[in-house]
Amino acid sequence: MLKNILVTGAKGQLGKSIQYIQHHYPGNKFYYSDIDDTDICNVDAIEKLMQHTMPDVVINCAAYTAVDKAEEEPVKALDINAKAVKSLAEICERDNVFLIHISTDYVFDGNKNTPYREEDATCPMSAYGHSKLEGEIAILYHLDKALIIRTSWLYAPFGKNFVKTILEKGATAEPLYVVYDQIGSPTYAIDLAHAILSCIPEAIKLNGVEIVHYANEGVASWFDIAKSILKYANLNTTVHAVTSEKYQTKAKRPPYSVMNVDKFKKLFNTVIPYWNDSLEHCLEIIKNE
Repeated sequence: MLKNILVTGAKGQLGKSIQYIQHHYPGNKFYYSDIDDTDICNVDAIEKLMQHTMPDVVINCAAYTAVDKAEEEPVKALDINAKAVKSLAEICERDNVFLIHISTDYVFDGNKNTPYREEDATCPMSAYGHSKLEGEIAILYHLDKALIIRTSWLYAPFGKNFVKTILEKGATAEPLYVVYDQIGSPTYAIDLAHAILSCIPEAIKLNGVEIVHYANEGVASWFDIAKSILKYANLNTTVHAVTSEKYQTKAKRPPYSVMNVDKFKKLFNTVIPYWNDSLEHCLEIIKNE
């Protein structure tokens, strides 16, 4: 049966990735929205959007993602990442629309040394992480059924991200300095987009609100990823490993944010690619475009 799928935050990395692969899912009709046409902080604007698109499923990719800037604009981050999510959740509950919401590893403090499971205690260290956790709580409180997907270290062939930055700086042949003491699971947005669209038929059968983790398989530091990017791109730029203390940021990053993805794989009977294979795929697209 044809489903109407509304994607908010359509101009972000994940929103663009869903558009890039939507032709693989012909049994659905897609609608896309971004800040240019709908301010999700405006309840009336959300109502009009929902009335216009009549979605069966909303994939909420809209978010305030400027992690460091959020330290200066915590209220704005909360407005977009929590208050707007609350309004969207309330409307989805009223209209019987299934919500898939994208959250983040920043809801954790990163002090574990084994992969984070969904039931692990949250403890955000930044205004961004706090705002995203408040968005999760709003969904848990206002919706009977939904899917919250926490992901980490997102990158895509589109927009600004770590991969694009390393390629640009690597092309100058100037030495690079990249932190090695932040460990995580990079996530290729096109893999996540496929995972989301593939899981919808099973996700809408879920009872209650489920929180799941999705990231590519494997573990890496930012230094590891930078080395792989330069290798695949045939760039001979020297990369120096440095500690986080040498690269100060306004917002604290979780030092360890590896995600345990067993629950996602089991719930939706899916195989998740390894990060280095997906990175190579991303670089091929960038090269060809």
